[in-house]
Amino acid sequence: MPNRSQIEARAALLRQRFEVAGGVVVDPPLLQPADVLLDLYGEDIRARAYVTSDALRGEQMLRPDFTLPMVQMHMKGGAEPARYTYAGQVFRRQEHDPERANEFVQVGYEVFDRTDPADADAEVFALFQLQLRGLELRVATGDIGILMAAVEGLNTTEVRKAALRRHIWRPRRFRALLDRFVGRTPMSESRKKLLSTTGPLTGSAPEIGKRRTAEIDARVETLRADAGAPPISEHEMEALEALLAVRETVPYALEQMRDIAVDLPAILPALERLEARSAAMKARGIAIDQLDFEAAYGRTSMEYYDGFVFGFYAERRPDLPPIATGGRYDALTRYLGQGDEIPAVGGVIRPDLILALEGEAEA
Repeated sequence: MPNRSQIEARAALLRQRFEVAGGVVVDPPLLQPADVLLDLYGEDIRARAYVTSDALRGEQMLRPDFTLPMVQMHMKGGAEPARYTYAGQVFRRQEHDPERANEFVQVGYEVFDRTDPADADAEVFALFQLQLRGLELRVATGDIGILMAAVEGLNTTEVRKAALRRHIWRPRRFRALLDRFVGRTPMSESRKKLLSTTGPLTGSAPEIGKRRTAEIDARVETLRADAGAPPISEHEMEALEALLAVRETVPYALEQMRDIAVDLPAILPALERLEARSAAMKARGIAIDQLDFEAAYGRTSMEYYDGFVFGFYAERRPDLPPIATGGRYDALTRYLGQGDEIPAVGGVIRPDLILALEGEAEA
C-alpha cells in the first residue's frame, strides 16, 4: 500500500490539474458543526461520523466529506460562476469492516454555474475520466432526478409522495413503502387496532419518550387519512419497477425510459435533461454509446445528489470502495442557501486507491 507522503504527493498533483481546469483552491475546517449535518442526514450520520463537543461551539463532527462545507462557503457569498478544488482528509467511522479506512484523503472539484447545467455535468465527468486514464475501471452513471420525477408524478397523496422522496436513498424502506401504498403488504394487527379508534388517543396513558401530545395526535390522524386513500395503481407500480430495472448503455437506456414515460409522463423533463447531458458529453469526446446508465444507481450512498450521478470502480478489486464518485446537488444549495440556490455539480477522487491500483499493475 502507498505511504502517507506518496498519497499526499499524488493528491497535490490531482488538485493541481483541477486548478488548471479553473478550480480555486479552498480548505474547509476539519471540524464541522454537527447541527447542519444532523438536519441534512438525520441521526444516521452518527453511525458514520466522529462526534465531539465544544463548550462554546457545541456538538462538532470531524469532516465526513467536503461537499457540505463547500456549499455552505459558496452560499455565503461566492462568485458566480465559481469552480473550486480541494485536497485533504475526511473521517468515517467503520463499525462493521475493519479493513476499510476510517481516515483518508479526498481530492475534489466543484462547479457552481447556472449557465448550462448539462455542460457543467459533462465538464466534471470528463475531468474525472481524464484523471483516471490508464486504469482499468468500470464506469457507472445514473440520474436520481428521473426517479424523483417519477415519484412526484404518481397519482397518490402528497403525504405518500413525501415519504417516498425521503426514502429514495434507502431502497429497502422505499420498496416497503411502495408495497404498502399499492396494497401488496397486509396491514399489521396493531395498525388495524389503531385505525379502528376515533378521536385523540393521548391523555389515556402516561407519556413516554420525547414526542409531544400534539405530535402523537397529528401522526395518528395522518395514518387514518392514509388508510382512507386509494392505493397506487398496479399499472403505475409496474412502470416504476420497469424504470428501476433499466440498466443499459446511455442511448438504449434513453430509448427504454421514453417507452416507460408513456405510463410515467412526469419523467419526460428529466429525460430531456439526460439527453442534453449526453449531447454535451459527446461534444467533449466521451463515448456515450459505451457508457453505462443505471436508473437505480446512486441510491445507497449518494444522499444529497438529486440529478446526474457517476462512479468509477475497480472490478478486479471488489473489496475497494469507489475510486471516484460525483454528481449534481442543486437541492443542497437550496437547503443551505436559505432561499437562494444555484445549480451545482462536483466529485471526489481517492489518490490512495489510484496508487494502489497502479502498484498492482506494475507488480
